[in-house]
Amino acid sequence: MNDLTFPLRWRIALIAPALAVFLAFWLLPMVSLAQISGDGHAFATYRAMLTHPRYMSSLAATVALSAAVTLATLVLSVIAGLHLARREFAGRRTLLALLTFPLAFPGVVVGFMVIMLAGRQGLIGALSMKLTGDRWVFAYSMTGLFLGYLYFSIPRVIVTVMASASKLDPTLEEAARSLGASSLRISCDIVLPALSPGLIAAGAVCFATAMGAFGTAFTLATDIDVLPMTIYTEFTLNANMVTAAGLSIVLGLVTWLVLWLARNVSGSAVAASA
Repeated sequence: MNDLTFPLRWRIALIAPALAVFLAFWLLPMVSLAQISGDGHAFATYRAMLTHPRYMSSLAATVALSAAVTLATLVLSVIAGLHLARREFAGRRTLLALLTFPLAFPGVVVGFMVIMLAGRQGLIGALSMKLTGDRWVFAYSMTGLFLGYLYFSIPRVIVTVMASASKLDPTLEEAARSLGASSLRISCDIVLPALSPGLIAAGAVCFATAMGAFGTAFTLATDIDVLPMTIYTEFTLNANMVTAAGLSIVLGLVTWLVLWLARNVSGSAVAASA
């Protein structure tokens, strides 16, 4: 009996810290948000939010921006990640370190870097002024936010691509090449399907990160209306706790849905590739 109960006690002891973190930092806050957003009129509250033009515009802009960032990140990361994983060249480690360096930056720092690049006194504005006589400033728009999100999303996906590429079977590509398949055909029929589970998972995380990112948006928030900024405005400036909590629930549900779909699709992709 002791042999049976002793492992059970250890299992409980090992899972207890994770369970405590889950309860304290996810379940209780979510329950609190749901209670605040309902405020005794849950149906009316969510109906008002879902029919409000500004809130829906903010949600649509956030989803579109996150999808665009995810797509661009996947394309650039696949190209760079495959090259770095398969080729040795001088300065490779330095280049890899520079590409993954943004992982250490918080969103506010990334926002300031975008301002230094494309702000009113930024590098792009100074060059365009000399070349065209017109100062190009887009740091405080969706374009600037896109660049900021892209900057801190690429390192995460590159690491995933390199890890997945290192596990590819090179004999499959050699066999296809010996049969006369072009490089493009090999990439489409062999490389990308093999990478697809990792790419789907990395893309979902990239999308979720862009949906909820606040620091960069807050730094560049002159002409930007994305959902995290809308929630912040309702909570701090308008003291509208009910709407802020409801929008937080909506943001969480959209993000959870994308992660759930990615988990199911990546599982199907693994089964198909096997």
